[in-house]
Amino acid sequence: MKLLRLAIAGAFALASMILPAAAAPDDFLTVQLKDGPVVIQLMPEVAPKHVAQIKALAAKGAYDNVVFHRVIEGFMAQTGDVQFGKQGAAGFNPARAGMGGSDMPDLPAEFSKVPFERGIVGMARSQSPNSANSQFFIMFTKYPSLDGQYTVVGKVVSGMEFVDKIKRGQGGNGEVTNPDKMIKVTVGKK
Repeated sequence: MKLLRLAIAGAFALASMILPAAAAPDDFLTVQLKDGPVVIQLMPEVAPKHVAQIKALAAKGAYDNVVFHRVIEGFMAQTGDVQFGKQGAAGFNPARAGMGGSDMPDLPAEFSKVPFERGIVGMARSQSPNSANSQFFIMFTKYPSLDGQYTVVGKVVSGMEFVDKIKRGQGGNGEVTNPDKMIKVTVGKK
């Protein structure tokens, strides 16, 4: 009997090391798009500083009405420029969307082994690995050249069909005329 209890305890210990813990309710982001809600499971265990910044911006409504300024078919949809990309705000400037950030500091890179594949959410940055701030992108497909080069912050767990409907860019760098936007972004599942 003692041997059986030890075997069961060992199996539970092994399972807890292999299986990820259930995500906390505030480790989800709900992004309302024109076609429906997108739920992103954030990964604080992979990128704690980036996830904390995204949650803080979402909690204060900074991402509401921010456009998808760069969308490339077969690659990704980029958004999150709360400085120049927020429709209806005083600083909204479609020509500069994608060049701004937020009033929060830039973040040091938190690269991981999580691969960039369909539904992965990564942080946009400039040439400097330590320049991510508020902008992020959602992958349409697998893109191995980004692996280990950009910070992964989450993964779409529902609503990817709505991400697929985001208006694509017409410009050479995926710039979008009359872009779609994140209508409302909230922390938690809605």
